[in-house]
Amino acid sequence: MRKNLGVQPALFPMPVVIVAAYGADGSICAMNAAWAQICGMDKIALFIDADHKTTKNIMETGAFTVNIADVPNMAPADFFGIATGNKMPDKFERSGCHAEKSAFVNAPVITEFPVAIECELAEEINTENMHAIVGRIINVSAEETVVGDKDKIVPEKVNALIFDQYRSGYYAVGEKVGQAWNAGAGLMKN
Repeated sequence: MRKNLGVQPALFPMPVVIVAAYGADGSICAMNAAWAQICGMDKIALFIDADHKTTKNIMETGAFTVNIADVPNMAPADFFGIATGNKMPDKFERSGCHAEKSAFVNAPVITEFPVAIECELAEEINTENMHAIVGRIINVSAEETVVGDKDKIVPEKVNALIFDQYRSGYYAVGEKVGQAWNAGAGLMKN
């Protein structure tokens, strides 16, 4: 029997990503965001509030990176969600993380995280029901240790964090259990 639970953000899993941008003064601001989604072969949408320091920096500079958080860097990833750049100007320095400027966009790549999606601002969407930043993916960079055949990222090697909105927990991406566009192929015959 099913139980009605009311309104809650019950989507799982959610990727844990660290969005990073430069401020007008060249400082680095980064935030933890679980509400991110690919929205085209070359675009990513971030469902983040307009009042975040990182959002303001993205709007000023027109660029950002989306760094995939991993298990070994869970503490700084969580810190990026606890602290606010609006009240803590040295937030990035306190994290202990390091960054290098992307060769493709005017935004920092956080070197501790294994994968970075480097984006130019494509659009800001602000309606009664949502605020979103849409980025055009210009490049994806990854540590060689997480790249497999044909320059494809191997999810098991990334050891990516996923967010559990039910109980505010972090989980690691697990084993591969099937092949997309194949696991259900037998049902096409019915």
